[in-house]
Amino acid sequence: MVVSSAAPYSSKLSLKAYPKKVVVIGDSLVYGFGDVEGGGWVERLRRQWMDPDSAGPILYNLGVRGDGVQQVKHRLDSEFRLRGELRRRVPDLLVLSVGLNDAARLSQPRGRLMLDESTFSTQMQALLDQAQSLCPVFFVGMVPVNEAQMPYAEVLHFSRADQKRYRTITQRACAARGIAYLDIYERWLAQGDDWCNARLCRDGLHPNVLGYQTLTQTVLAWSPLMSALS
Repeated sequence: MVVSSAAPYSSKLSLKAYPKKVVVIGDSLVYGFGDVEGGGWVERLRRQWMDPDSAGPILYNLGVRGDGVQQVKHRLDSEFRLRGELRRRVPDLLVLSVGLNDAARLSQPRGRLMLDESTFSTQMQALLDQAQSLCPVFFVGMVPVNEAQMPYAEVLHFSRADQKRYRTITQRACAARGIAYLDIYERWLAQGDDWCNARLCRDGLHPNVLGYQTLTQTVLAWSPLMSALS
């Protein structure tokens, strides 16, 4: 009796050709607020990779303006599981980018933090553990703010000192779990204040068109993520 190998071969071929699904979830940096031309770094990559003939990664932008770590944690599981597209499939990779909104101070420069450091640390660790239970995880850090433009929306005060502490908490939590962390904060600061501020909107908080162009180029050159997508 002749046993055909057509079915197994076809199955392997279809699996190989299956484009990877990538969920990017977080705050306004994921959403792309401030990029009136390209829609943000996630949208810029989505457009670059969505050619049907390229079999490139498929990106899902799950950014929500104003979200903090608790909000992202609350919606992660359900939104992740709804974006596999094919039956019994879930996304292949997860990119997180959140934390800046938690470091905001209310009403005044030394006002109450939106989320205190201890609670932020606990919630961030829980978010990372939850994310890793779903699929491989990567983390894109926050951009440094322009303190001279504060307060944001006449109410929220952001400072680089607060940013640095919350960034360090996140970075250490990622390192403890073997999660690749893209440190945008330090990369931008290393270029100087004028360079940073030229890439921010007048609100001092969100990247502008040039800022998102820079972010897109940085992500494309980030070898841990690009290797995982290849």
